[in-house]
Amino acid sequence: MLLAAIGIYGVMAVSVAQRTREIGIRMALGAVRRDVLALVVRQGFLLAAAGLAVGVAGALALTRVMRSLLFSVSATDPAVFGSIVALLAAVALLACYLPARRAARVDPMVALRQE
Repeated sequence: MLLAAIGIYGVMAVSVAQRTREIGIRMALGAVRRDVLALVVRQGFLLAAAGLAVGVAGALALTRVMRSLLFSVSATDPAVFGSIVALLAAVALLACYLPARRAARVDPMVALRQE
């Protein structure tokens, strides 16, 4: 979980750093900080949601292998799958929020002066 959070944070931080000029232009043209925050979080969370979908599909495909290793619980227990997806989604949301918060604080004049 920690590795996933660090990975998502790193990807989003690099994305925000590369898009600083674009974000500065958006803010100079009238974008509100909340809009910039939502833009960056949405972009990162869509990537995380795609990863969650692929992960759940892979986990469901591997349940036949895991059945022999599990005792007192079903290999496709909906409560377990749901709680893990919710936990990973919450961690991904937090990992996307931190770089988005930094993007929302970009000063348009500073961003436009950068090369």
